[in-house]
Amino acid sequence: MKLIDKQHTNDPVKFGQIKIEKYIESKLKLDINRKRIQRLMRIMGAEGEYQKKKTSLPSKDHIIYPYLLKNFDINQPNQVWSIDITYVPMRRGFMYLVAIIDWFSRYVLSWSISNTMENNFCIEALNESLKKFGKPKIFNSDQGSQFTSNKFTSILENHNIQISMDGSC
Repeated sequence: MKLIDKQHTNDPVKFGQIKIEKYIESKLKLDINRKRIQRLMRIMGAEGEYQKKKTSLPSKDHIIYPYLLKNFDINQPNQVWSIDITYVPMRRGFMYLVAIIDWFSRYVLSWSISNTMENNFCIEALNESLKKFGKPKIFNSDQGSQFTSNKFTSILENHNIQISMDGSC
């Protein structure tokens, strides 16, 4: 347990259960079962840092828009755009990547990165797409607070773009 604690404390992002297992096997020159490492780490309350589920939760005070794309025929560019956020693991924490894509062409219209989940980098990507490619008929997103914020949706509304949101985060 001392070896687990030492290595996990030094670098919790890089060392989850599998890498801890390999590290201990190399130090002790023994075969160790991963399930044992899992059990010991659970007892210690140690876990690797990783992106937890539901990082994009809706804000209670934001408007949720209906999903408009069911049975919708997408047959030309600039008809439907979509946006989503993913994370990129780094040595210490995460960077968040947002991309806007045209559904018909599957072309990435713009992207932006940030080290926080605030919506400024999403707005930056949206403004860049609108400037370069005009406007879509429908803009689709999930219900994450970045996309339901008044600051974000007002840009879409000011351009007379219909807003569509997936039903679950």
